[in-house]
Amino acid sequence: MKLGKRPYILYLITCVTVLALGISHVSAQESAQRWTTETTLRYKSVGDTAISPDGKLIAYTVREALTEGELSEFRTHIWIVAADGSMNYQFTYGDRSCFNPSFSPDGKYLAFLSSRGSDKKTQIWLSRFSGGDPEQLTKTTTGVNAYSWSPDGLRIAYTMTDPPSEEEQKRKREKRDARVLDTNFIYSHLYTIAVEKDSQDERKVKRLTQGDFHVSSNSFMGSNPPFDWSPDGKTIVFEHQVSPLSEDWTTGDISCVPSDGGPVRPLMMRNGVDSKPRYSPDGKWIIFASDNGNTKHAFLQDFYIMPSEGGEAKKLAKTYDRYSSQIMGWSTDGKEFYYLELYKTSQELFSIPIDGGKPRMITKGSGEYSGIVYSKDSKKMAYVYQTTELAPDIYISDTEDLNPVKLTDVNAHYPKYPMGKTQVITWKSQDGLEVEGLLTYPVNYEEGRRYPLILNIHGGPTGVFVQSYTAASSIYPTQVFAEEGFAILRPNPRGSAGYGCEFRFANYNDWGFGDYEDVMSGVDKVIEMGVADPDSLCVMGWSYGGYLTSFVVTKTHRFKAASVGAGFPNLMSFTGTTDVPGFIPDYLGGQPWDRMEAYMKHSGMFHVKGVTTPTQILHGEEDTRIPIGQGLEFYSALKIQGCPTEMVVYPRTPHSPREPKFVIDIADRVLKWFNKHLGRESKR
Repeated sequence: MKLGKRPYILYLITCVTVLALGISHVSAQESAQRWTTETTLRYKSVGDTAISPDGKLIAYTVREALTEGELSEFRTHIWIVAADGSMNYQFTYGDRSCFNPSFSPDGKYLAFLSSRGSDKKTQIWLSRFSGGDPEQLTKTTTGVNAYSWSPDGLRIAYTMTDPPSEEEQKRKREKRDARVLDTNFIYSHLYTIAVEKDSQDERKVKRLTQGDFHVSSNSFMGSNPPFDWSPDGKTIVFEHQVSPLSEDWTTGDISCVPSDGGPVRPLMMRNGVDSKPRYSPDGKWIIFASDNGNTKHAFLQDFYIMPSEGGEAKKLAKTYDRYSSQIMGWSTDGKEFYYLELYKTSQELFSIPIDGGKPRMITKGSGEYSGIVYSKDSKKMAYVYQTTELAPDIYISDTEDLNPVKLTDVNAHYPKYPMGKTQVITWKSQDGLEVEGLLTYPVNYEEGRRYPLILNIHGGPTGVFVQSYTAASSIYPTQVFAEEGFAILRPNPRGSAGYGCEFRFANYNDWGFGDYEDVMSGVDKVIEMGVADPDSLCVMGWSYGGYLTSFVVTKTHRFKAASVGAGFPNLMSFTGTTDVPGFIPDYLGGQPWDRMEAYMKHSGMFHVKGVTTPTQILHGEEDTRIPIGQGLEFYSALKIQGCPTEMVVYPRTPHSPREPKFVIDIADRVLKWFNKHLGRESKR
């Protein structure tokens, strides 16, 4: 399913499948030298990156889990590694996370976001490399959403959600704070703050935008903000939408404003989504992504270039997937820019010329590249890289001539237990469409022996399974299942990103049918390979994966057990209760009252009669993307019919589980459910 404010699919869905955890103690389970959910708690994920202007230092974040006693939270801190490998040390400490690091243009400061202050709000903090404790820069009422240094390093621009008025605060105190939906929006706006204090020992804050529009605060650009400084520091270009509603990501426009204050000047105001604006190094042009008015929830975006003063936009060459996730940087000569995009089961770095030439792939190989950052002269780049068997770490390379050097070993402490091999496999679906997926074999796999198979369906539906580290902790921990003797198939059926726009749009008006055939033909492929036992099949999925799992059990009795995570089996009631009510109408071509038969055809709830597959339901209690009523509907229908079922509700949990203890609880419950209904004894 889709997450966040604007393009809300890919990465948070990926986060559901690769939630990374860590812990300081070693459990008794680990002495058995095998993968368990407790073992994977020690895993540390690598996140935000930043590189000093001279390319000599890289800042990066490490996230681990704390689960001792009453704690169940992720904590992130910043580390610094030298490009020559001479040092690597933890830079921030404390009981509050520190994230989104960014070097000042002169390299003397490192800024970061944290709620470590007494107000517990996310603020910008500054650390001087010359020494001293971090200093709180901003003191905003509602916290900082995103920030960026000015080119001269004298100011920092940031976005902040508007604070409540005195009257609003009074109504809340007096318990008179009833809300009328879709009114009185709380917008996010753009500000700047001086880095140095003035003669009154204060930092000057300047508000740059105000009014009934929302400066996008979650731009699906990694740690990059939804705005950019012009090279001369005089102007800031930014993206905005009509309101903060999740559904209003479809109204993205681009404007600019003088950095010293002044009127906002629209640059691109038209139907559809225009987003991710970035200045060229000479300041003459602005690069941005756009769907050119063809706004779809499966996304179809191209890159455009326009004069920085405004004017006609020119479309650049089409990219492979026509759905780039991030604009990363520029070539040294300013003739092309770099961007990240999915390429089948990998995430790769590409470049595209601004003169209309064809894109080229820079990184070529299996695995996942992320967090790419460039030195000031663009000659050096640092990034996070991982593969199915290689944990994520920081690497540095020349930009034009890739010669990666590994700088960190974040998971040096992590067990090196035997892993089930993962390979990319392809097969033909029923209609001849070629489909790809990742097959992980059981640990200590014996050729010629058949094993129980777990079909794991991703979210989205424009999510995608990529070649990321398979021993990371997750709600669906691949190596833990492989240790239990399961083979795991993670297919990328029609509708997935990474295979071109035609493939991504191939499931329109076809949910539960073509995609069903794609995943089932994948199961048949693994059986045909002699790996899977056809009488020991299980299926699971979260979000859209939960939707399709709920549909699978209404169409076949081949599976011995199923687990539906945050699924939405009733597309009618889902459309009326989700925070993205336009999602299903886009895919099905109309509203429920206009296309009732289509909604019934593609909803598991309307085919639930006769389901006998033991089906587990897992749902977050605070999920606004897929409200808990969806899980309750399916659970009640199964229970009434006498189908073996259970429903587990996770308090405080939105669409993606955020608490480490719940993450491993989900994994353990799924494993227990599958083993029970396969008549297997757990190896634990």
